[in-house]
Amino acid sequence: MIKVGDSLPATTLMEFVEVAGEGCSMGPNPVAVAAASAGKTIALFALPGAFTPTCSAQHVPGYIQTLAELTAAGVDEIWCISVNDAFVMGAWARELGANGKVRMLADGDATFTKATGLTLDLTGKGLGLRSNRYSMLVKDGKVVTLNIEGPGKFEVSDAATLLEQAKG
Repeated sequence: MIKVGDSLPATTLMEFVEVAGEGCSMGPNPVAVAAASAGKTIALFALPGAFTPTCSAQHVPGYIQTLAELTAAGVDEIWCISVNDAFVMGAWARELGANGKVRMLADGDATFTKATGLTLDLTGKGLGLRSNRYSMLVKDGKVVTLNIEGPGKFEVSDAATLLEQAKG
């Protein structure tokens, strides 16, 4: 399992982009984790699934609401990672108003999640292999803080906890 001091897994996530940029940038685009996190401070959080109750009502909105405070505390980007496809993450970002605030990164085949060792098996509930709920502060690709939730909990991976750690 990933721990404080470890580097993020050198995997690729996918991000749905709705606005045209350089080249053919709209639609799902690969995000190489190592390159995207290099030289940055990232508030990274992961959750079991897009459009699920706690994730939609509390987890993502908390990070959207504390964007200015996290930025003031030195955070360059906020990443939300879920074992969903990029189209679902893009639709969820649109619904929550997260575009331009939180990077909604898809780990469709759970490669990143498996590499962190923070998987959650929800097969019996019809959801298959998912990510556990957690947050971490990442500096230049290395984990500085790590907050892993217990089963069914939402107590330590919230934006307020990570904000205090970023200030510290």
